[in-house]
Amino acid sequence: MKLDNCLTAENINQKLLNIQYAVRGPILQRALQIEREIQKGVPKPFERVVRANIGDSHALGQKPITFIRQVLALAAFPELADSADVPADVRQRVQEILGDCTKGSVGAYSPSAGLSIVRTRVAQYIEARDGVPASPDDVYLGSGASDVIKAVLTMLVEDVDGKPPAVMVPIPQYPLFSGTLSELGLHQANYYLDEEHEWALQASELERCWRQASEDCTVRALVVINPGNPTGQVLTRQNMEEIVRFAYEHNVFLMADEVYQENIVSKPFYSFKKVMHEMGAPYAGMPLGSFVTCSKGWAAECGLRAGFAELARLAPAVRAAFSTARAVMQCPSVLGQCILDCVMKRPAPGEPSHPQFAAELGDIQRVLAERTETAYDTFNSIPGYFCNPIDGSMFAYPRVDIPEAAQAEAERLGMAPDEFYCLRLLEETGVCVVPGTGFGQLPGTFHFRTTILHPRDEFQHMMDSIRSFHLNFLEKYS
Repeated sequence: MKLDNCLTAENINQKLLNIQYAVRGPILQRALQIEREIQKGVPKPFERVVRANIGDSHALGQKPITFIRQVLALAAFPELADSADVPADVRQRVQEILGDCTKGSVGAYSPSAGLSIVRTRVAQYIEARDGVPASPDDVYLGSGASDVIKAVLTMLVEDVDGKPPAVMVPIPQYPLFSGTLSELGLHQANYYLDEEHEWALQASELERCWRQASEDCTVRALVVINPGNPTGQVLTRQNMEEIVRFAYEHNVFLMADEVYQENIVSKPFYSFKKVMHEMGAPYAGMPLGSFVTCSKGWAAECGLRAGFAELARLAPAVRAAFSTARAVMQCPSVLGQCILDCVMKRPAPGEPSHPQFAAELGDIQRVLAERTETAYDTFNSIPGYFCNPIDGSMFAYPRVDIPEAAQAEAERLGMAPDEFYCLRLLEETGVCVVPGTGFGQLPGTFHFRTTILHPRDEFQHMMDSIRSFHLNFLEKYS
């Protein structure tokens, strides 16, 4: 027996072969290869690669929040408490967290749903945000939002009335959803956001999607990303009420990805929980899953993996099954839970850490506002580009007119037109963005997603490079 036959592409879980994640896809792999070539002295028409493929704020130069890092350091090494450099409120916070840890150590397992004190802080945060009661028993901590989103989607893997399950997903969407649905074997039912009306979610489009999917599947859930990724829109209150009514009328579980709520630069944010509560019966009694992460917002601690799900009004048997499934994974990182505690209860006015925290938070919010304005203005000034206003998140998702000759060249190379465009952009300028095919787009339209949180000079270099490239591209292919 040949040992190399025990795992092959033919005998592994075939669902894994269907997973695609363009954010770390072929364009990025080529960018990494170009970086190695530059290091070896291979001549390029640019000096460096500018990575704009992923929303990793710290990788783009954002400095960590001092209060968070001080709490992490002290929680991991309590002996630092004797240092005069540690503010009193940091000592107090760590004392509270370690008091809820077994033997006072972040190296011990926490309860599978997370430390009681952190879950309580999450519930308090939700109550303050929405003016709606929240229970720690509805809160499940995770290693980022991705962890708990996948756990919730796993509950839907069951045929109903003899039909396979389907989940409604926005297009464009963050490919965590499409990738996870592929892995779990859930059918993906696409509904299209209305780009011509600032990426609104039209109720008629939800109906079309549901009817079409219901021909062969049972639609189990509706995913809504608000603020949008990659689109950056914030849904209006009226639009959210239409979505809630749709979910109620069609008996689908509403999953609200709300991870960018702290990245909004313009419109007010309403959580789906708040909207459902204020709509009253019967909508206030609907089950709901909502998700928040510390990888986004002002903390942006992507690498330390922390987030939570609030699962409101689940049936008792469902809650028990979900809790047991989470227990199999032991618990999320306790250091990650420390970060979440800091985000849920930030330094308050009058506390020693507040002045520095307020200054750091102000800088982060100022940069986000500046970059969203620059990206919007720049993209809409380039011939053949269109970009909706960026209300929230940390991305722009401009639409690009690609000449027919370039589309024909892409087809000859076996590539999607926007993939070809993004590859040429990388090869000629060093700017690495993600083609719209990785997120989904209305057929016949072409987009790319770019992160917008680079330092000012780097971001301006990127904008100038994109403009110059596109004008040359038009001249070559028009």
